[in-house]
Amino acid sequence: MTARTIAAAAALLFVLAIASGVALAQSITGTVTNGTTGKPAVGEEVTLLSLSQGMQEIASTKTDAQGRFSFTAPADANAPHMVRATHDGVNYFPQGGPLMPGATTAQITVYDSAKKVDGLSQTVEVDRYQSEGKQLDGIALYAIRNQSQPPRTLANDKGTFEIVLPDGAELDSAQAKGPGGQPIAVEASPGAQKNHYALNYPLRPGETQFQVSYHMPYSGEASLSPRPQADVQHFVVMTPKGMTFTPKNPQQFHAMPDDSGSTIMVVTNVKPGQDLSFRIAGTGTFQAEGQQGAQGGSESGGSMGGGQAAAPQGRDNRPGGGLGAPIDAPDPLHEYRAVILGVFALVLVMGGAYVVSKSNARPRPATLAAGSSGIATADFVDQPEPSAPRQRNALLLEAMKEELFQLEVDRQQGKISPEEYAKAKAAVDETIRRALVRKQG
Repeated sequence: MTARTIAAAAALLFVLAIASGVALAQSITGTVTNGTTGKPAVGEEVTLLSLSQGMQEIASTKTDAQGRFSFTAPADANAPHMVRATHDGVNYFPQGGPLMPGATTAQITVYDSAKKVDGLSQTVEVDRYQSEGKQLDGIALYAIRNQSQPPRTLANDKGTFEIVLPDGAELDSAQAKGPGGQPIAVEASPGAQKNHYALNYPLRPGETQFQVSYHMPYSGEASLSPRPQADVQHFVVMTPKGMTFTPKNPQQFHAMPDDSGSTIMVVTNVKPGQDLSFRIAGTGTFQAEGQQGAQGGSESGGSMGGGQAAAPQGRDNRPGGGLGAPIDAPDPLHEYRAVILGVFALVLVMGGAYVVSKSNARPRPATLAAGSSGIATADFVDQPEPSAPRQRNALLLEAMKEELFQLEVDRQQGKISPEEYAKAKAAVDETIRRALVRKQG
């Protein structure tokens, strides 16, 4: 074998090694920025985690004077990794999530912590109930937005968010999901008052979601009286087909369409302590994702969050039970995200009727009021008068144009996620289409 042949073979092996990703493992580098001060985060602890065997720490370092860090090439370069920075006792991760094989850089933003911050608001609470007999299973999702200026993280050993469970309820599990992160189990400490629990999880700038699951005795009907502890933009109650929902005050609950036959009731702009009492009766369970239309939708195994047709062996199959692997497992909050966005879209569409009804009292151009999420809200109380339909359609079209403009501004400024933008824009487009059809008629 000639020297040229040997060199060619070596080059071929070298190329194959590159292609398979086993020979040219590269160092992992990046920077950490303090989002509160806008300056490089100096001397911060940065940890490299291997996700091939769980969240195993394999290396640790400190940022330099420019906030930069570097790790030597990990031995398991073909496995996904996570980079974690710790500041003021709070962990932060790259916005893009884990570093998949081939990715070698990570940018992390950390924030100063405080025991009290301004700019907190609760955007939604979604309560879901189901029952197969003598037990009522409940799962509640809370979304809290931190828009503090300058941005800071709320961190408090006594708990950052308080929940209230129904009388007789027994807490099963609690989870939290930070901005761009994965859901993790969190501690729920009993509060000073009965049925009150404090969830200890830092509220970073952006949206944090909490999910709690619980169960309680059930005789075929139950009267529930949720009373939010703070202002809530959207309060949602969901029950499956087979269960009935009867509100104490029918005027404040409004139905949201759902193709699955579930009942979805919405209240907007809820105030602290507002009486939202209702009664549910009957039995029924939600279908898990992938079981829509399948026979036996109420069989055990269809958990309230869905996500899988059947739970893996050893995993708690009750609502909210169990945390899966940090990458491949479905997000337990994913199903509720679609519900939240659906609520926002419904409010946006109904907001058109609100604008038109107000225009009858004040004959001047009107626009929808956009909330902190960039999506319009309405109170669902006033209904448009039947007179002057063409004038109302013109005003509605004008309002929708204003809303489209605001949506584009919010998208450009990063105030709304791509998913929220798509959902809201679809609702606006549909409202405009219907208004144009009426106008042409």
